[in-house]
Amino acid sequence: MAPRAQSQRRDDQPAFVLHTWPYRETSVIVEAFTPDSGRVAMVARGARRPRSELRGLLQAFQPLLLSWSGQAELKTLIRAEWRGGLPLVRGSALLCGFYLNELLLKLLAREDSHPQLYAAYERALAELAAGGEQAALLRRFELGLLAELGYAPSPVRASSSVSTGVTTGRWVQVWTARAAGAARRARPSRTMAGTARRGARQVIPGTPWIRRF
Repeated sequence: MAPRAQSQRRDDQPAFVLHTWPYRETSVIVEAFTPDSGRVAMVARGARRPRSELRGLLQAFQPLLLSWSGQAELKTLIRAEWRGGLPLVRGSALLCGFYLNELLLKLLAREDSHPQLYAAYERALAELAAGGEQAALLRRFELGLLAELGYAPSPVRASSSVSTGVTTGRWVQVWTARAAGAARRARPSRTMAGTARRGARQVIPGTPWIRRF
């Protein structure tokens, strides 16, 4: 008989919750974003119970330390701790934050490491919490995400990255034909797209676009 494969375990990984939804009677499924494991799905058992310590922790835009185990695509959350260090995102900035979460949910493959993109996401949340100019930071994050995924045209790759952002005052064509096709196949939900348009102008149209920064 072949030996049983060992369960993969990760301890105290920096993470942000992108989305949660109910699972069975007392649990939730968590989509988290981490620097080393990328987007990870895990079940938080008992998290919906009234006295569960996880009820107030598994919220969007809160810096966490997560521990999980499992070999399947759906992991099991073992522990969650708040690590602090980031102000709360409030008001209209919440719409922008949810839009960023939707981009990561729709465009990132699971368990694909993106440490630079994680740093850019954390930086974007800090700027939103500090009242930074929303349209500009969303544009920087979008371009960084495209460059990270290999869809940004070479002029954007040369002048911008997840770490440095984009040179201001230039017209930059963001979508190539290939990127536009990928975006249409992984477009954010209609509700989220409408929310993003109301709260942060129109961020991702369904066709190639040119935007002035």
